Amino acid sequence: MSVIARGRGEPVNSIWLVVFAVCTYLVGYRFYGAFLAAKALTLDDTRATPAERLRDGHDFEPTSKWIVFGHHFAAIAGPGPLVGPTLAAQFGYLPGALWIVIGAVLGGAVQDFVMLFCSLRRDGKSLGQMAREEIGKVGGFIALITVLLIMIILLAVIGLVVVNALRDSPWGAFTIAATMPVAVFMGLYLRYWRPGKVLECSAVGFVMVLGALYGGKLVADSPVLAPLFTYSGLVLTGALIVYGFLASTLPVWMLLCPRDYLSTFVKLGVVLLLGLGVVLLHPTLKMPAYTRFVDGTGPIFAGKVFPFCFITIACGAVSGFHALISSGTTPKLLSKERDARGVGYGSMLLESFVAIMALIAAASLDPGVYFAVNSPAGVVGAAPAAATATITGWGFPVTPEQMNSLARDAGEKTLFARTGGAPSFALGMAKIFAGSKWSSALLSFGYHFAIMFEALFILTVMDAGTRVGRFMLQDLLGHFWPKVGETGWKPGMIGTSVLVVAAWGYFLVQGVRDPLGGINSLWSLFGISNQLLATVALCVGTTVLVKRHGAKFMWVTAGPLVWLVVVCFTAGWQKIFADAPALGFLAHANFLANGTHTASTAALIFNDRLDAAVTGVFLVLVAAILVDSMRVWVGVLSGARESRSTETPFVASVLVEEV
Repeated sequence: MSVIARGRGEPVNSIWLVVFAVCTYLVGYRFYGAFLAAKALTLDDTRATPAERLRDGHDFEPTSKWIVFGHHFAAIAGPGPLVGPTLAAQFGYLPGALWIVIGAVLGGAVQDFVMLFCSLRRDGKSLGQMAREEIGKVGGFIALITVLLIMIILLAVIGLVVVNALRDSPWGAFTIAATMPVAVFMGLYLRYWRPGKVLECSAVGFVMVLGALYGGKLVADSPVLAPLFTYSGLVLTGALIVYGFLASTLPVWMLLCPRDYLSTFVKLGVVLLLGLGVVLLHPTLKMPAYTRFVDGTGPIFAGKVFPFCFITIACGAVSGFHALISSGTTPKLLSKERDARGVGYGSMLLESFVAIMALIAAASLDPGVYFAVNSPAGVVGAAPAAATATITGWGFPVTPEQMNSLARDAGEKTLFARTGGAPSFALGMAKIFAGSKWSSALLSFGYHFAIMFEALFILTVMDAGTRVGRFMLQDLLGHFWPKVGETGWKPGMIGTSVLVVAAWGYFLVQGVRDPLGGINSLWSLFGISNQLLATVALCVGTTVLVKRHGAKFMWVTAGPLVWLVVVCFTAGWQKIFADAPALGFLAHANFLANGTHTASTAALIFNDRLDAAVTGVFLVLVAAILVDSMRVWVGVLSGARESRSTETPFVASVLVEEV
């Protein structure tokens, strides 16, 4: 029907994207996910998981599959499925929609599921540890360093999105802060007061979260309380660093799992409501299937639809960060291997659905409004009249009066040049909830709620990511001081947690102080780094499959791996060496260096050259890992290398999983 509508020149209803996505997910989970579980991975429920065998009440703890699902989904669903699809809508809705759905079913969900399985069979080891054992000492050591460095960049950029979302927002700051004591209460409730009463605890937690959301609105409306929860970027940065340290060191049952489980209430509730709004109100996709900016001249970010659509949309399709969660906290919590399919493969499909909802929210806006909100002032002009004239000249009509009216309805001073994706996602979501007419009261509430909702999405990534970073650093330092490598040794645990939060905290502070807000220059680096991390994970996954089955199932992970290698190395090369200042890091630095010299210019030049250097280092390191992996594959398949399994010996499970 969508094809027929386009052929007739009619607008496309968003319901067709939802139907296409959901049907593909159901078929993928039912058949492809089941095939992977039964044939390629051979899940075995009689085998004890690391949570059962290594139970210590701190990191390893058998947990209800529903809480693990909530934790895992909350941990992987950060800014990517909301921000990436929104930004990539500058190409039109079709490229992003195809990549989100097909990429998730054949790539992202496969990566997450395979890495979770590999870690389950190896005592919950991290991606870096498994790379060293499966690929070899040289490639594995490079992989460990690469993953840790990429992890630091990812956490810094994610943290920057949180800070920008909560800056000067008493509603968001209060609500986010209130979820933390609620999470501790839930952890104590399940641990000591009412063990096993998951549904009961969920009901109590749900009511408390609703109270926190309503309390945030009351705080924001109070002239006395609002200033107490209105913080600058640097203050929020300090608070985020402290929170990251606590989340990394406290027992998982006390803060990490219940807090992520709590966040899932809000996330799933909003996503389902948004899906219901699309089904009932079926908004029209006003953005065309393709725009003129597929040629690389886009105002939001430069670069052609290939490869930059596949870099901009990482989470929601394929995300390397997910491999860190799948080989970090989650395998230490699963009670039974059969749950790996729902948690690993299923969570990724749900995140992909979130990305589709974000794309619909952005594409349902008037294109002129979308570009006015997302285009930087330096591209379209700082004055409203100049900006609207430029955008109208592109063929997307918009007026200053239209934007001013929209800003008043949303409760904002202006919506021009609100780059980053969150404001346009919030506007689109509020518009869908408001129906066919703009309701100022509903639009204002929906806009600010969506901003808070996105911050809640992102913050859950910080706690799990910091903990995984701590595991990786302990493993790395354990080569030189074995005692530090013991995850239960508290001095090592605390010391490595401090180092991890200090590392991403340093880059976060620099981003907060960046004259352009940091996110503008760092998002492309975030996308490339994230997909390179997925490349490393798929190298490890392919190696495991080759050792288990020879060449029979290696295509499962090798197919997505080849695609990501082509995409990442093409994008990385262009970002470093492209001649256009809008695209290439070095070209932009040289352009600024030839202009007026100021403190702000010097900072931008330094950031551009640092981004170029970091991108180049990542490409070289990942290339080395890829070559070493191929050497192992050829050796195993030719019989020149022993196909030695690194799985832990079979131990029969005696654990009865809680429903």
